[in-house]
Amino acid sequence: MKKHTIRLHPLGKELLANDQTLLIDVLHEFGIEFPCGGNGTCGKCKVRLLDGEIKTTDVHHRKIEQLGLSPEWRLACFSQCTSDITLEIEQFNHLILADESEFDFVPQKGFGVAVDLGTTTVVAQLIELSSARVLSVETMLNPQVKFGGDLISRIQACLDGYASEMTRIIRSAIGTMIELMLKKHEVDLQKVVLVGNTAMQLIFCNCDVSPLAMYPFHSDNLGMKTFNPEELGWKFQVVEKVQFYPSIGSFVGSDILAGIVATGLHYKENYTALIDLGTNGEIVVGNRKQIVCASTAAGPAFEGANISMGMRAVTGAISSFSLDLENIEVHVIGNTSPKGICGSALIDAVAILRRLDKIGLFGEINSGENHIKLTGKIILTQKDINEFQLAKAAIAAGLTILAHKLSISLSDIQQVFIAGGFGNYINLEHVSELGMIELPEERIYKMGNTALIGAKMFLFSDEKIINEILAKTRHINLEGDPNFQDIYVDKMLL
Repeated sequence: MKKHTIRLHPLGKELLANDQTLLIDVLHEFGIEFPCGGNGTCGKCKVRLLDGEIKTTDVHHRKIEQLGLSPEWRLACFSQCTSDITLEIEQFNHLILADESEFDFVPQKGFGVAVDLGTTTVVAQLIELSSARVLSVETMLNPQVKFGGDLISRIQACLDGYASEMTRIIRSAIGTMIELMLKKHEVDLQKVVLVGNTAMQLIFCNCDVSPLAMYPFHSDNLGMKTFNPEELGWKFQVVEKVQFYPSIGSFVGSDILAGIVATGLHYKENYTALIDLGTNGEIVVGNRKQIVCASTAAGPAFEGANISMGMRAVTGAISSFSLDLENIEVHVIGNTSPKGICGSALIDAVAILRRLDKIGLFGEINSGENHIKLTGKIILTQKDINEFQLAKAAIAAGLTILAHKLSISLSDIQQVFIAGGFGNYINLEHVSELGMIELPEERIYKMGNTALIGAKMFLFSDEKIINEILAKTRHINLEGDPNFQDIYVDKMLL
């Protein structure tokens, strides 16, 4: 297939993309957000076309005019790559928050780095503190994957004697990422902020992870960790400090703390929820007075684990299915041959098959066979459907129980923000239709990497706001609720 070069300014990055690849497929991994979910209404994903050609459809052209943009602008969510192009990423000139507003910050001197240390992916951005502009981005797979793709495997590897090695390789990897950005921009770093789930925090900080491996799964070592570059083995200087922000609970980390800040949940009068469909399937519900949070067992299925043809939201993954009359249409990330399905496509597939009456209320395949062909060689098995039911029920039950802990009903939650690696691809109608989030579609908003947004905000804030959030946040053990099992089983129905 014909390929084209995409050059990203001011990052200095060059990417190869297949002909007719959607820009949303190649840009989301760099921390670029699509706040309106790719509907072309917010204009926050706008890119300036510096060189090359991006053809516009009538709808795309109208969107550009409605947003008052001049002819050189395009919306990434409506654009395909059909030639070599050079783009200026406008979003990197501002920090966009969950409500589509710009971050109101006090300018500071110097430069900082925000790092989102994920179980699977690590993202780092170099930020100009006087303007909040992103000057450079580095992404990589977490090198710890050789010890296992999920948290349980990583924790077990630590218990098996590999803890020091896992600490060393992740510190080295992040140091290298920062060095690469500093080679492009010879600046003095004021500070480095890191966020991640609890296990990633403990491993990076060379702390004992064994409490996460045994009941009651409680660690007393979840607070803010401060380092100097030398003790991390980094060869560059940081004027102030390197900080790994505190976790909220044993399986609710500083990535969720960052998400709370990014959504503004902690200062809203109305109740708001944040759901991160990542490894731990974390859920937060609250307002300016009180916040509760929990982790669920939803993440593995939505990240492709335990699904026969499951995979992450990367090139080759089917990111969405849609129904045209009775024909199922697909979108493949990177416009290439499909290799499997990611979490958003799993949700779509179950919703469409349920609508076509190919699967029943209890998730059974109505034909009696053990799988359903989706497209080409891509299938969905009975086990896959059951895995989805378990994950879907975990989210729905978690949301219900957390609302109960706040003495409110689900209907009192006015906004739900969905974060996660495939957040931009989720079909909200299907999420609501399947009862995964039992609220009207218009209350649900798609977000991308809320952890990275929050980490960037931490560069401009003091620890006071963090202490205030932690003081009013309760970490809930969902399985400890006496009604959990009944609620969980009830939520498995489609």
